[in-house]
Amino acid sequence: MTKREVVRAVLDHKRPPYVPWSFGFTVEARKKLIRYAGGEEELDDLLQNHILTLGNDIGFFEPLGNDRVRDVFGVVWNREIDKDIGTVEGVVLSRPTLDGYEFPDPHDDRFFCDIPDRIANRPDRFSVYSIGFSLFERAWTLRGMENLLIDFIEHPDFVGELFNAVAEYNIAQVDRALEYDIDAVYFGDDWGQQRGLIMGPELWRRRILPILSRMYGRVKAAGKHVMIHSCGDVDELFDDLVKIGLDCFNPFQPEVMDVHRLLPAYRSRLSFHGGLSTQRLLPYGRPEEVRRETERLLDLGAAGGYILAPAHDVEGDVPLENMLAFIETAKAQSAYASAAR
Repeated sequence: MTKREVVRAVLDHKRPPYVPWSFGFTVEARKKLIRYAGGEEELDDLLQNHILTLGNDIGFFEPLGNDRVRDVFGVVWNREIDKDIGTVEGVVLSRPTLDGYEFPDPHDDRFFCDIPDRIANRPDRFSVYSIGFSLFERAWTLRGMENLLIDFIEHPDFVGELFNAVAEYNIAQVDRALEYDIDAVYFGDDWGQQRGLIMGPELWRRRILPILSRMYGRVKAAGKHVMIHSCGDVDELFDDLVKIGLDCFNPFQPEVMDVHRLLPAYRSRLSFHGGLSTQRLLPYGRPEEVRRETERLLDLGAAGGYILAPAHDVEGDVPLENMLAFIETAKAQSAYASAAR
């Protein structure tokens, strides 16, 4: 089976020949691995990821100097400390209204121009078109987190208008992405804190769930898989998400949810991508501890429903030896090692 077929088997609730994986790294962590591997191409050969990510998560296209960058929505990000995303500077929507604001072009060719070549170069990978900051996060980056949370209560009509406008943008981008030979669409949208939801379950179900249903429905109608990312303690939402078409949940954080209970409980309905601790184990554990936990997760995922990965992109404080420990352990699976020979 190709890598693409193995991931499909996982998402279709079948038992794969081995547990597939897809590892992500922040800028600092990636530099460590590139130095070790000897270059970008060599790093790709080292990782052997099963998922090919397409698009541009948040649309960082315009450098402003002084470690600032502007995304296509007009949001300015300060990357002095966080080199991967950054922190929002200023407020684009200073009042609870869309009057005077113009949404960007969802068909901007910069999101799509490299897709044909990337798929052609990696035809064996499971290809995923990614839309980051896809609803709540896009709204708060425009309006400000505190403002938006107040708007949930004081300006609910505006919140509905804003969320629907963001959804229309995303759906238009999905429609363009579906013109290519992709396997899934991945929506990034953090709803969780270390304990519970940022906006609480009642507001989430009232304001966010119906919009998600529209977006996921467009992908499912095309016969593609839906994958999402939401950091934090959000497992109380899994049943709702499965009902509207979710196929795979990331990041599956062991610090905030019981991965060894949830995976068997949902295996026949929902797959998971993540599970390896990035808050504790990877930065502070020893290589042998990383190998041991990776092996536990591989054993847990052997029956299906699981794609191995760190719970989030690996940070720069993770020792190279710990990165190599989970990479080598994944590749040492006997069925994969036999197929790779």
